[in-house]
Amino acid sequence: MNMIWAIMLLAMGIGGNGDQSANAPNVKDTVATTISSAMIQAQHNNMKVDASNPPVKIDPQPTTPAIKGIYVTAYSAGGSRMTQLLELLDKTELNSMVIDIKDDAGYITYPTTTPELLKLGKPQKFIRDISGLMDRLKKHNVYPIARIVVFKDTVLANKNPEMSFRNPDGSVWKNGKGDGFVNPYNKEVWDYNIAIAKEAAKLGFKEIQFDYVRFPEGFEKRADKLKYTKSDQSRSDAVAEFVQYARKELAPLGVRVSVDIFGYAASVPAAEGIGQDFTKISENVDVISPMVYPSHYTTGWFGVKDPDKNPYQTIKGSMADTHKKLDPTGKLKPIIRPWIQDFTASWLGSGHYAKYGKTQVEDQIRALKDMKVDEYLLWNATNRYTSGVTYK
Repeated sequence: MNMIWAIMLLAMGIGGNGDQSANAPNVKDTVATTISSAMIQAQHNNMKVDASNPPVKIDPQPTTPAIKGIYVTAYSAGGSRMTQLLELLDKTELNSMVIDIKDDAGYITYPTTTPELLKLGKPQKFIRDISGLMDRLKKHNVYPIARIVVFKDTVLANKNPEMSFRNPDGSVWKNGKGDGFVNPYNKEVWDYNIAIAKEAAKLGFKEIQFDYVRFPEGFEKRADKLKYTKSDQSRSDAVAEFVQYARKELAPLGVRVSVDIFGYAASVPAAEGIGQDFTKISENVDVISPMVYPSHYTTGWFGVKDPDKNPYQTIKGSMADTHKKLDPTGKLKPIIRPWIQDFTASWLGSGHYAKYGKTQVEDQIRALKDMKVDEYLLWNATNRYTSGVTYK
């Protein structure tokens, strides 16, 4: 029905040389998005979810410009810092915000009243007025991306231990930082996170960015000791099929699906231990966002002693590996939109890190441009971004 409606709109002259009013570009965008979404939905309808057989890639938002964005915590989005962040976007080439909708602890960051989400989740009032926030973003012409942390979820692990990984004594396993994880083999976990994504899409977010789409780090060392339900699938296939399933479920809503992934995943074989296969995940998303922070590479990467002190060479090397990994996927290759660094990694120790500022941020952007990558996202956990940067 959506396809028929879209074709009728085109036939009536909306698009092309039809309506030339001030609102025409928005109408054209809506029509293009509707057609793409209908095509995606049609191909998914009778298709079995299978990580080894990704569907044909169709961008649900073909008229979207190149995205250059920043990370925004729920605290910032719902607080006074949002004014400064919007001013930053108003005055620069930046045009997008990635906002926590389900955060690293597992909290839903706004007071949802949806019974399906309240059953498993725990909402907070970090963003007290989510509708007001969306109106504000629209007024400033910000492309809104909803960040949903998936399998790292202390809230859900504590609330429903059977969805998590348990120690031999039945207690919920947690990593050294006290974080709980939920089981990527569990379909109910999938549906819960996708339900949050659907609500975010209906609120007006144009893209859903899934983070922590993986098993815990070092999982292969404890997989046989922990209690959890699993299938005969490999961990990589379980994770990739979650992504494909999410895309199928979100297709009717016309949103893009993106995934964050370790930057080094492009430079090494599939990380079966944590279930991240860079290629399989990339084939099943619209956008892939490798986290290529120079501070996260160790001595020797890309031929440099201290990657953090060599942002241009580090980013250039990481993008060379990314293209090499994804070029063979042909038409299944997603948009590459890396996370880059706008923070100082002083924990690396004296002599091994640089104080990041205008030069270091611009070096990373220049490296991306030289490697034919036009999109990127800036990460700073406290949302304090360097002033005076040229983002072109």
